[in-house]
Amino acid sequence: MSSAEARTDESAGILLVDDMEDNLIALEAVLGSLNEPLIRARSGEEAMKALLRRQFALVLLDVRMPGMDGFETAAHIKRLDQTKDVPIIFLTGVEDDSGYAFRGYATGAADYLTKPFDPWVLRAKVSVFLDLHRKNQQLERLLARQRADYEEVNKQLAALETELADPQRTQVRELRQLLGRF
Repeated sequence: MSSAEARTDESAGILLVDDMEDNLIALEAVLGSLNEPLIRARSGEEAMKALLRRQFALVLLDVRMPGMDGFETAAHIKRLDQTKDVPIIFLTGVEDDSGYAFRGYATGAADYLTKPFDPWVLRAKVSVFLDLHRKNQQLERLLARQRADYEEVNKQLAALETELADPQRTQVRELRQLLGRF
């Protein structure tokens, strides 16, 4: 099984990226009822490793972190083919510069929330992204099945064309004679 196949067979999961333990605990408390795996990362580097190990439906990303901050982490996420389509919701303190929101969206964020956030709003937004992720996976499975069916029909048509092209086949000669009468 390839790593891409391994990544799509797992349940969605939500990546929680924050360097503060209290913030991670709060996110887990708010999102625990969604019954999706909640994976923690305490830095941008840890987040990137987690994203390369498994598939996520969504990343909740703190803006301010030591080392690689949220904006740098988001830029790395959006740069990789494997992770570029994973939606990101930035979370930041209310005192942060208003330019942070613009920078967050410019980096590829799907949304931007300030702390303290309303738990109901966060859970609702995350639920929407989980639903979109599930629907995308359904579409991918349907397309893969459709491609496999198409390839099978093409193989059967190629075999039939080969058989019909053989003038020595008795059944083909009889069929041609029968068709020639019309």
